[in-house]
Amino acid sequence: MRVGVLFSGGKDSTLALIKASRMHDVKCLISIIPENKESYMFHVPNILLTKYQAEAMEIPIIQKITKGEKEKELIDLKKAIEDAKENFEIDGVVSGAIKSNYQYSRIKRICDELNLELILPLWQMDEIEELKEVVREGIIAIIVSVSSYPLTKDFLGRQIDESIIKKFIEFRERFGLNPSGEGGEYETFVTDAPVFKKKILIENYEIFYDENWGIMNIKSVKLIGK
Repeated sequence: MRVGVLFSGGKDSTLALIKASRMHDVKCLISIIPENKESYMFHVPNILLTKYQAEAMEIPIIQKITKGEKEKELIDLKKAIEDAKENFEIDGVVSGAIKSNYQYSRIKRICDELNLELILPLWQMDEIEELKEVVREGIIAIIVSVSSYPLTKDFLGRQIDESIIKKFIEFRERFGLNPSGEGGEYETFVTDAPVFKKKILIENYEIFYDENWGIMNIKSVKLIGK
C-alpha cells in the first residue's frame, strides 16, 4: 500500500515510519506546523526542522502551517492529507499514536472522509516497551522539551537510552509520568535512524527553562555522512 506518514520529527512518528515501511511503500511525510505552542494535536518544538529529516531520509515532505486552534487545526490536517493523496496517490496514512483516543478519533475521521486507511503501528503498545523498541531500532532521539514534574532542565538534550528508560520507569511508578510523553510531558527530536541516509548534526541551540517547563530550541543543523 502507498502511504503518507504523519511526521513530527520525534521518536514516535519515526518508529511508526520504520515499522510501516516494512509492509508499505512510504511515498511522503506530512508535517503540520502549528503557530500556537499549545496545539492540542501537533508536536511543536523544532517542527520546522522536519524538512531536514525528510532530506536525510530522501523522502518528500508536505509541510502545512496551521494556527493551531482546537478542532480548526484539523481542517489544515485534512488539506495536507488531501494534498498527499492527490500528489503521491497514497492509499493510507500512518500515525504514531500510542494510546491517545483524542488523536486517533480525529485522524480516523479524516481518513474515513478521504477514503484512506489509517495505519497505527504503535497503537496500544506499553509505553516502556515502545521506548525500548526505539532504542532497539537504533533511533537516536534527544529530548527537546519538558513540561511535567519531575522532568528538569537536566533532561534537555539527553538521548533516549537505557538509562533514561530506567528513570522513566521510576517516574511512572512514583509520579504517574507517561513514559512515552504522548501527553506532551516531553518531546523529542530524531537526529539519526536506520532509515536516514545521512544523519543530522546540531550546530547551534538555545535552552530556555522556567518552573518545570523548558525547551531546547535548535537554531541550526546540517546533514553529514554516516
